[in-house]
Amino acid sequence: LFRTYHGCAMSATTQAASTAAWKDETHVQKNREAYREKYSAVHSILNPILPVNIPPASFYLWVKTPVSDEKFAQKLYAEQHISVLPGSYLSRKINGANPGKDFVRMALVAELDECIEAAQRIKEAVQSL
Repeated sequence: LFRTYHGCAMSATTQAASTAAWKDETHVQKNREAYREKYSAVHSILNPILPVNIPPASFYLWVKTPVSDEKFAQKLYAEQHISVLPGSYLSRKINGANPGKDFVRMALVAELDECIEAAQRIKEAVQSL
Protein backbone atom coordinates (compact mmCIF):
# COMPACT_ATOMS: atom_id res chain seq x y z
CA LEU A 1 0.00 0.00 0.00
CA PHE A 2 1.13 3.53 -0.75
CA ARG A 3 1.79 5.73 2.25
CA THR A 4 2.76 9.37 2.22
CA TYR A 5 4.60 11.48 4.73
CA HIS A 6 2.97 14.75 3.67
CA GLY A 7 -0.75 14.40 4.01
CA CYS A 8 -3.12 11.51 4.43
CA ALA A 9 -2.85 8.30 2.45
CA MET A 10 -5.60 6.91 0.26
CA SER A 11 -7.62 4.10 1.74
CA ALA A 12 -6.87 0.56 0.59
CA THR A 13 -10.22 0.50 -1.25
CA THR A 14 -9.39 3.68 -3.16
CA GLN A 15 -5.93 2.33 -3.99
CA ALA A 16 -7.42 -0.92 -5.31
CA ALA A 17 -9.89 1.00 -7.49
CA SER A 18 -7.08 3.23 -8.76
CA THR A 19 -4.93 0.22 -9.62
CA ALA A 20 -7.79 -1.37 -11.56
CA ALA A 21 -8.46 1.86 -13.45
CA TRP A 22 -4.81 2.38 -14.37
CA LYS A 23 -4.54 -1.20 -15.69
CA ASP A 24 -7.44 -0.74 -18.13
CA GLU A 25 -5.93 0.03 -21.55
CA THR A 26 -9.04 -0.77 -23.61
CA HIS A 27 -10.50 2.72 -23.28
CA VAL A 28 -7.10 4.24 -24.11
CA GLN A 29 -6.89 2.25 -27.34
CA LYS A 30 -10.46 3.23 -28.27
CA ASN A 31 -9.71 6.90 -27.65
CA ARG A 32 -6.54 6.76 -29.74
CA GLU A 33 -8.47 5.26 -32.63
CA ALA A 34 -11.25 7.85 -32.27
CA TYR A 35 -8.70 10.68 -32.44
CA ARG A 36 -7.01 9.11 -35.47
CA GLU A 37 -10.39 9.11 -37.23
CA LYS A 38 -11.05 12.73 -36.26
CA TYR A 39 -7.60 13.88 -37.38
CA SER A 40 -7.93 12.06 -40.68
CA ALA A 41 -11.39 13.46 -41.42
CA VAL A 42 -10.57 17.05 -40.44
CA HIS A 43 -7.22 16.93 -42.25
CA SER A 44 -8.84 15.79 -45.50
CA ILE A 45 -11.29 18.71 -45.35
CA LEU A 46 -8.97 21.50 -44.22
CA ASN A 47 -5.54 20.66 -45.59
CA PRO A 48 -6.35 21.66 -49.19
CA ILE A 49 -7.05 25.23 -47.98
CA LEU A 50 -5.14 25.54 -44.68
CA PRO A 51 -1.84 23.90 -43.73
CA VAL A 52 -2.68 21.25 -41.13
CA ASN A 53 -0.08 19.06 -39.44
CA ILE A 54 -1.30 16.05 -37.51
CA PRO A 55 0.54 15.83 -34.19
CA PRO A 56 1.85 12.49 -32.92
CA ALA A 57 -0.17 12.74 -29.69
CA SER A 58 -2.72 15.41 -28.81
CA PHE A 59 -6.34 16.35 -29.18
CA TYR A 60 -5.37 19.79 -30.47
CA LEU A 61 -4.67 20.87 -34.02
CA TRP A 62 -2.53 23.96 -34.63
CA VAL A 63 -3.59 25.58 -37.87
CA LYS A 64 -1.91 28.48 -39.66
CA THR A 65 -4.46 31.21 -40.32
CA PRO A 66 -4.87 33.18 -43.56
CA VAL A 67 -5.44 36.39 -41.52
CA SER A 68 -4.52 37.36 -37.96
CA ASP A 69 -5.30 34.62 -35.47
CA GLU A 70 -7.59 36.86 -33.42
CA LYS A 71 -9.57 38.06 -36.46
CA PHE A 72 -9.85 34.50 -37.75
CA ALA A 73 -11.16 33.25 -34.39
CA GLN A 74 -13.67 36.11 -34.24
CA LYS A 75 -14.86 35.39 -37.78
CA LEU A 76 -15.36 31.69 -37.05
CA TYR A 77 -17.33 32.48 -33.92
CA ALA A 78 -19.46 35.26 -35.43
CA GLU A 79 -20.24 33.58 -38.75
CA GLN A 80 -19.95 29.85 -38.13
CA HIS A 81 -20.53 29.50 -34.36
CA ILE A 82 -17.18 27.74 -33.93
CA SER A 83 -14.81 28.45 -31.07
CA VAL A 84 -11.06 28.21 -31.58
CA LEU A 85 -8.32 29.79 -29.51
CA PRO A 86 -5.98 32.35 -31.08
CA GLY A 87 -2.43 31.07 -30.76
CA SER A 88 -1.12 34.45 -29.71
CA TYR A 89 -3.19 34.13 -26.51
CA LEU A 90 -1.16 31.09 -25.48
CA SER A 91 2.32 32.57 -25.47
CA ARG A 92 4.17 35.76 -24.80
CA LYS A 93 6.67 37.42 -27.07
CA ILE A 94 10.01 35.66 -27.26
CA ASN A 95 12.81 37.68 -28.83
CA GLY A 96 10.20 40.13 -30.07
CA ALA A 97 7.90 37.57 -31.71
CA ASN A 98 4.93 35.57 -30.47
CA PRO A 99 5.29 31.93 -31.65
CA GLY A 100 1.50 31.45 -31.63
CA LYS A 101 0.84 34.46 -33.84
CA ASP A 102 -1.28 33.64 -36.88
CA PHE A 103 -2.15 30.15 -35.63
CA VAL A 104 -5.30 28.90 -33.95
CA ARG A 105 -5.68 25.93 -31.66
CA MET A 106 -8.57 23.62 -32.48
CA ALA A 107 -9.69 20.99 -29.99
CA LEU A 108 -11.00 17.80 -31.58
CA VAL A 109 -12.87 16.72 -28.46
CA ALA A 110 -16.38 16.55 -29.93
CA GLU A 111 -17.76 13.46 -31.63
CA LEU A 112 -16.54 12.64 -35.15
CA ASP A 113 -19.63 13.98 -36.93
CA GLU A 114 -19.37 17.31 -35.07
CA CYS A 115 -15.67 17.60 -35.93
CA ILE A 116 -16.48 17.00 -39.60
CA GLU A 117 -19.25 19.60 -39.56
CA ALA A 118 -16.96 22.11 -37.85
CA ALA A 119 -14.22 21.49 -40.42
CA GLN A 120 -16.70 22.05 -43.24
CA ARG A 121 -17.81 25.32 -41.64
CA ILE A 122 -14.19 26.42 -41.21
CA LYS A 123 -13.56 25.63 -44.87
CA GLU A 124 -16.59 27.73 -45.82
CA ALA A 125 -15.31 30.63 -43.70
CA VAL A 126 -11.85 30.46 -45.29
CA GLN A 127 -13.32 30.39 -48.78
CA SER A 128 -15.33 33.54 -48.00
CA LEU A 129 -12.22 35.55 -47.11
